[in-house]
Amino acid sequence: MTIEQQVTTSAATAEIIRTTMVIGGEQVAAADGQTFEVVNPATGKVIATAPLGGKTDVDRAVAAARKAFDDPKGWANWAAGKRGRTLSKFAALVKQNSEELAQLETRNVGKPISGSRGEVIGASLVFDYYAGAANKIFGQTIPVSKPGLDMTLREPIGVVGLIVPWNFPILMASWKLGPALAAGNTCILKPASLSPLTAIRLGELALEAGIPGGVLNVVTGPGGSAGAAIAAHDGVGKIAFTGETTTGQEIMRLASGNVKKISLELGGKSPSIVFGDADLEKFARESPYSVFDNCGQDCCARSRIIVERSVHDQVVALFAAATEKVKVGDPLDDATEVGSLVSFKQRERVMDYVEAGIAEGANLVAGGRVPTAAGLADGAFLMPAIFDGVTNDMRIAREEIFGPVVSIIPFDTEEEALRLANATPYGLSGSVWSRDIGRALRSARALQAGVISVNSNSSVHTEAPFGGYKMSGIGRELGMSALDLYTEVKNVYIDLS
Repeated sequence: MTIEQQVTTSAATAEIIRTTMVIGGEQVAAADGQTFEVVNPATGKVIATAPLGGKTDVDRAVAAARKAFDDPKGWANWAAGKRGRTLSKFAALVKQNSEELAQLETRNVGKPISGSRGEVIGASLVFDYYAGAANKIFGQTIPVSKPGLDMTLREPIGVVGLIVPWNFPILMASWKLGPALAAGNTCILKPASLSPLTAIRLGELALEAGIPGGVLNVVTGPGGSAGAAIAAHDGVGKIAFTGETTTGQEIMRLASGNVKKISLELGGKSPSIVFGDADLEKFARESPYSVFDNCGQDCCARSRIIVERSVHDQVVALFAAATEKVKVGDPLDDATEVGSLVSFKQRERVMDYVEAGIAEGANLVAGGRVPTAAGLADGAFLMPAIFDGVTNDMRIAREEIFGPVVSIIPFDTEEEALRLANATPYGLSGSVWSRDIGRALRSARALQAGVISVNSNSSVHTEAPFGGYKMSGIGRELGMSALDLYTEVKNVYIDLS
């Protein structure tokens, strides 16, 4: 039975959804029959079970993916246009089933239903983009000194392992599956243990769209077993991972055995630099969502506000007033803007940072408490926290919290602002707020990060490359740049003498 057939009944009766993995075009349990529970963090209740996959299941998935890749009439050898048309059907099915997928996502990770709906539609648009890109993966002809023709071919890598996080489960899956499939690879998708439901449903929809069995396999289970087995497997030619930096470092070590290709999208501690000449009303109106959206569980969260001292007090007041208007509530309520954290363990981690900020002498301006209102007390909710009086040596300013916590840090000069912004091992994203275009461009160029916005908090565009500097990762996802991550370049020389 598919997830779709169980969702309506589950929503009406609180019946637990029983899921399976998708391997070789079939719905299968874990080899040893073990399962794990999936919890709705907004209620604390079990909503599903999923197979507890391990090395044996990864071996099965790699074998199925390799068989599909090696098939002379299979996915990798289809005409690029045919792959694109099939991906387009896949995109249409994701959009057609968007409400079901959004409900699954919200119940699984506690994010507001409005956000889940937007992310599911975003995923369908990513698949649609790469459907159109499938027949636009070009090689080159290159003038060489010898009397011959030199050209390059772009070919799929083979079997690729795609390990996605729990904060944006379906969207991150689309970022990796879209270009990987468009290029002709076969895939093993491993969702986070906290959020497996939409990944499994994507595996089912792929088969419905006509993507052959074995091309998209979904293995569920812990990162320490299933994820590690994928990263270390000699039959996997490339790993794409989004998640925390320490896990990314471990994946690099595991992948070294057969020198896999690796792309990593890791942590961030992104700044918003606010100069005195900025449109402060616009900044205060839009910026709470840049850090508190998805309950702060976003590697692009603008968790450091570095503000010119001349407007510091005004910015603190405006930002706090705007934050007070953010609606924290039931994720299934259309009016909710901030839902729960992904788990009670994650809330404990964030609360530890709130307590550390207070202990280090920062001023807790607002939030940072567990709500007791009816309907929220049983879930992993936390009121958005604003710290002022923060210095760059405090833990809340240096470490990625991955929760609804923002630090406000004053500066006096442009040079000081950039020094503070760059004083981090991360370099994913950031914003510059100023009406002075020269200053804004100087700052954008000086910031050591991969994605910079001016007078905006927008980090992600399907058509543009996304990725970070330093310990924020390796490689660029989205846009045509992502196709580089999933193809090999072969040089062919033909002697014409």
